[in-house]
Amino acid sequence: MSARLLLFTGKGGVGKTTLAAATAAALAAGGRKALVVSTDPAHSLGDAFGVPLGGAVAEVDGGLHAAQIDPRALVDDAWRELRGHLRTVLAGAGVDELAAEELTVLPGVEELLALAEVRRLAATGPWDVVVVDCGPTAETLRLLALPEALGSYLERLFPTHRRVVRGLLAGLAGSTSVERWDATADALGRLAESLEQLRGLLTSPATSVRLVLTPERVVAAETRRTVTALALQGIRVDGVVANRLVPHPGAARGAAATWLRTRRAEQDAVLATLADLGAVRTVEHRAGEPVGLPALLEIAAALYGDGDPLEGAAAQGPLVDVVRVDDEYELRLAVAVGDSDLELVRVGDDLAVTVDGRRKLVALPSLLRRCVVVGAELDDTGLAVRFRPDPDLWMR
Repeated sequence: MSARLLLFTGKGGVGKTTLAAATAAALAAGGRKALVVSTDPAHSLGDAFGVPLGGAVAEVDGGLHAAQIDPRALVDDAWRELRGHLRTVLAGAGVDELAAEELTVLPGVEELLALAEVRRLAATGPWDVVVVDCGPTAETLRLLALPEALGSYLERLFPTHRRVVRGLLAGLAGSTSVERWDATADALGRLAESLEQLRGLLTSPATSVRLVLTPERVVAAETRRTVTALALQGIRVDGVVANRLVPHPGAARGAAATWLRTRRAEQDAVLATLADLGAVRTVEHRAGEPVGLPALLEIAAALYGDGDPLEGAAAQGPLVDVVRVDDEYELRLAVAVGDSDLELVRVGDDLAVTVDGRRKLVALPSLLRRCVVVGAELDDTGLAVRFRPDPDLWMR
C-alpha cells in the first residue's frame, strides 16, 4: 500500500471529526489526493463538511473525497459466508445447531470489517493519503487490537499449515466430503491472511495515530494511557492535538476577561503535564461551529500554519529490543508506563505485559526462552526486564 494512513481518535466530544476533516481538506488544498473516511459508529463527518455522505466514496471538492463506512452492510456482504463455514466446523465437532449459531457471533466483527474496508480503499484508490475519523478512544483501542487478538486465536484454533487444518477437519467430518472441509479451510486461511495484512497495515511506518484532546485533566490522563496502549500494539503515535483552548484575553479587564484568564491558565497547566509526549499542537475555541470547507480550512491553518499536515513526531524505535548486560540479558519495552498499573507474567514462551488492564503477549526470542526472569525496572524510556540463563533449561 503506497498511501499514507493517518488515524484520528480521542475521547468522545473532543472534536476529532472536525480536525480529521480539516486535515484532509488542507492536504487536498495543498495538492494531494486525499480521502477521509469515518469508522465512528456515530457518523458526523458529513455534518462537518455540510454535505450528505454514505458508504460510497464521494467527491467533496477537487482532490478531496470522503465516505462514512457502514459496517452493518459489510457484515451482510462479507461475514455471512465465513459464518457458514465456522458453523460447519462446529457441527463436525458435535456442537448442536443452536449453540453453533451463537458461537459464530463474533464480537467486534463490524469494527474489524470497517478496518478491512479502510485497507481496501487505501490499497485500491488513487489516494496519496487516507485520513480516518475513528470512534472514541476506547472503541478505537479495541478496534486496533482486534487483528492481532483474532489472528492469535485463529492460529491456536486452526494451525497455519494447511495439511494440519485439512487433517483435523477431515477427521471431524466422518462421512462428510473432504471437499467441503477444504472449502472451510480455504475460508479460514483467507481470514488469517486478511488479519495478518491488517496487522501489517497498522504497524507500518506509513501508518500513524494522531490523538485529539481537550485540555482537561481527565482527558489528558486518558490520552497518556492511550499512548501506552498503542505502543504495546506497536502502533505509532505521531502527534497530540489540544482542541478548544479558550482565547487568551491579553490585557482586557472585567469579569469575562478574568474568567478567560483563569480558565486558560488551567488549560496551560494541563498541557504542561503532557510535555514529555512531544510538541502538542493547539487549536483555540471558536465562537461559531466550524462547518463546511472554508471553516475547516481556517481550522487547519491555525493547526498547521505553513507546515505540512503530515509532519509528525519522529518514528519510534522498535517496541522490543534485547541486549546483553554482563552475564544477563535485558529485554526492553519502549512503553512509557508512567503512573499506570503494570503487571508482568511469564506465560510459557511469552511475556504477558498488562498496563491498565490492556494485555500484550510478547513472544520471547529463543534465547530468552531458556532463561528465567530475575528482575524488572522502569525508567523514562520504558520497561527493562532482566533474564538470566537457566542451566536446566539450556540442557533441554
